[in-house]
Amino acid sequence: MAACLGVIMVASILSLPSDMGVAKSKTKFSQILSKSKAINLLSAARVFLFGARDVWFVVGLPVFLYDVLGWSFTQVGAFLALWVIAYGFVQGASPVMIKRSDDGRTTEVRAAQFWVFALAAVTTLIAVALEMGFDATVTLIVGLGVFGFLFAVNSAVHSYLILALTNSDQVALNVGFYYMANAAGRLFGTLFSGIAYQIGGLTACLLTAAILLVLSGLFAVALGPAAKEDLQDPQSVPQRV
Repeated sequence: MAACLGVIMVASILSLPSDMGVAKSKTKFSQILSKSKAINLLSAARVFLFGARDVWFVVGLPVFLYDVLGWSFTQVGAFLALWVIAYGFVQGASPVMIKRSDDGRTTEVRAAQFWVFALAAVTTLIAVALEMGFDATVTLIVGLGVFGFLFAVNSAVHSYLILALTNSDQVALNVGFYYMANAAGRLFGTLFSGIAYQIGGLTACLLTAAILLVLSGLFAVALGPAAKEDLQDPQSVPQRV
């Protein structure tokens, strides 16, 4: 991977214009923070969405598969790799699953609300099934499949909305802020994955994830009125995506 990235880096240096990506003026950190309420709410929802995934997927799940279920390193790595690949296919196909609205926001915001609460319910059910003594291997394979499907669609809707809610002259800053929120969610999700697993095993990781998903859903609910307010603003020019 390092070698491939090195080749890409050299090719980029040699082929791309030297002034590409160079800002004409420095941007202050305060300017990076979005001034749009809708963007801030969507970014907050994104923080908790990705925190919820990584709080059980990064540390808790692979350790549980290896240490409790007795899977080998190869089996754990192959299973998670296949999950990621399938996740990518679902995310790529998600636009055909969501009905487009005339304003590019209304139906999509409702979809973000529905899918995240469905995801919270599935995550809770996985934790309950494990505690009730259902076969852990079957529970996790089936549960991860459903979780991955719901999560991929939810993530894709978010990625659509960040452009649909962004003014044409603030795309770079708002998208950058949004993915900064994404990275923050993954960071604290990873940290809490280890902490939660030490406290209560995989069940604790799953219940923590469910709580984070509910919080993400609350921000998604608040996003609805904020998106309508932005749409009524004459200076708001959403991107066509």
